[in-house]
Amino acid sequence: MDVVLFVGSASDLEVVKEAREIFRAFEISFVVEVTSAHRSPERTTALVRKYEAEGAAVFIAAAGKAAHLAGAVAAQTIRPVIGVPVESGGLGGLDALLSTVQMPKGVPVATMGTGKAGAANAALLAVQILSLGRPDLRERLLESKRKMAAQVGADAEKARSTA
Repeated sequence: MDVVLFVGSASDLEVVKEAREIFRAFEISFVVEVTSAHRSPERTTALVRKYEAEGAAVFIAAAGKAAHLAGAVAAQTIRPVIGVPVESGGLGGLDALLSTVQMPKGVPVATMGTGKAGAANAALLAVQILSLGRPDLRERLLESKRKMAAQVGADAEKARSTA
């Protein structure tokens, strides 16, 4: 398995929906697990150890509010950990963003933006990390970038023609 995608609660599954679609599009093997740094810390630790032993290359952790899931995962592994702050509660995700990005020295977490866009970018970053050892993924990522650029060009042309 390539990637483990942790979510802090079942309500976060919708946030990572596009990330799962990206993994499928790039044919990346992944698993999704619900676990919490606060409500199930032993489960979180056991899952990190299990998937690390099974060869997981990248961990993604999406959580809201106090959002310590990414840090809890990073504390247990030397594999890359990508944090996705989830918008929840009265602070609109700022609390989760700060909890995820403010890691102490020696416990790195790559932190994405909040919400669904952050989860999609986390998936793409995981694909980029995996592509370092997989030329097929590198080429598919380049093709994806070419398509994105072509779409911008098509949108610009359409905007000019309707102005």
